[in-house]
Amino acid sequence: MTFDPAFTSSYLVAFLMGLATSMHCVGMCGSIIGTLTLSLSPEVRNSKRLLLPFVFNYNLGRITSYTLAGAIAGIVESFIPAPVTEINGYRVLQLLSAAIMAGAGFYIAGWLPRFAYIEKAGIHLWRKIEPYGRKLIPVKDLMQAFLFGMVWGWLPCGLVYTALALALTTGDVIKSALTMLSFGLGTLPAVMGVGIMTSALTRLSRMQRFKQGVGLCLILIALLAAIPWLNPMAIITTHSVH
Repeated sequence: MTFDPAFTSSYLVAFLMGLATSMHCVGMCGSIIGTLTLSLSPEVRNSKRLLLPFVFNYNLGRITSYTLAGAIAGIVESFIPAPVTEINGYRVLQLLSAAIMAGAGFYIAGWLPRFAYIEKAGIHLWRKIEPYGRKLIPVKDLMQAFLFGMVWGWLPCGLVYTALALALTTGDVIKSALTMLSFGLGTLPAVMGVGIMTSALTRLSRMQRFKQGVGLCLILIALLAAIPWLNPMAIITTHSVH
């Protein structure tokens, strides 16, 4: 068994990052989920059985946009000069990604409020996309819910940008897209839940001790990304030939 020095990130790390930060997403995006729910007919809103497919399609659209953003990040990475894409260059990207991830952890815990400035990076794109989301309100069918979720997926979010920084270290368009897919799937349980149990999960997401716990989890995941030889997925098995 040997360590693969080219290893940069894993889908497991991205999934855990999404899982750890999903309750922060609930606090940030609860009003958007509420907008979707309130735009539905009273018949759908008052029935968990009818509401669930709308919430699912909403999140499916959001995760689709994350995956598309990951593919775009992979394409951008392919244009990075060759010396940077070699092992040492990837190590620099790896450490930068981990630093951004740790910054997000400190931000969620309330220890680094200035990290919020990173969200301004996508504000101009959001201003162009957001009007399309408004046109989909009120949501009347599942396709509209999916499209509304796709628009929501481009909402400026420091945690999404953190995941994109991780995706940039994969060195491959497909792997980059799958990293963002893994991140999105990690956020799915909590964000799906808030569509069904909005008030309880939103209150939990705003508790300071809970935020600090989430922040510490993200900092630990950042350490795992910075020191990948601690990750068993970075270990490859070699077989000797006799």
